[in-house]
Amino acid sequence: YISSFSGLIPLIAFVYNFKYLDKVARIIGFFLIVSALSDLLQWIFPIWHIDNTIVISAFIVLNIIFFGIIYYRVFINLAMRRLTIILSALAIIISLYYSKNIYAEPWANAASSIVFIIFALIYFYQLLNLQEFVHIEKQGLFWFNAAVLFYFSINIFVVMLIGRIPVEERAQYYIIQNITNIIA
Repeated sequence: YISSFSGLIPLIAFVYNFKYLDKVARIIGFFLIVSALSDLLQWIFPIWHIDNTIVISAFIVLNIIFFGIIYYRVFINLAMRRLTIILSALAIIISLYYSKNIYAEPWANAASSIVFIIFALIYFYQLLNLQEFVHIEKQGLFWFNAAVLFYFSINIFVVMLIGRIPVEERAQYYIIQNITNIIA
């Protein structure tokens, strides 16, 4: 429950500070809204006896689109922007292809995780190579990027192995994802 509701604090901050945010921060805020709706639907669908695989699959694709746009906008180098488009498109294709059974075929979620880890590492490299002195710890994008790298670097292992874990034991492993979600 805490994991599902942990997104409300940044969502409230987004709504409260909306008029002061730049375009990238607003895109991140809109992503938070989509993420909160996805969490809500993943709670409601099982109650209604509806398979929530469609919600998860749709969220993965939306996640790739949002993060692709965010990183495209923050990358300075034209080659990195092009790489963002290529990797995002590739991740969407893989995710759509494997979205039929996301538990048996983990590539739908793993592809996006790999791409996001690459984006996060490139962005950190970009920050560290700036010619001017910048207090990176005071930049919101630094913290967003740190959360992306932290969350997907840990959860890629859960995503890749979940299909091999017996269904009755999966809840024990999802705690890893929930804890990293709260921290991120």
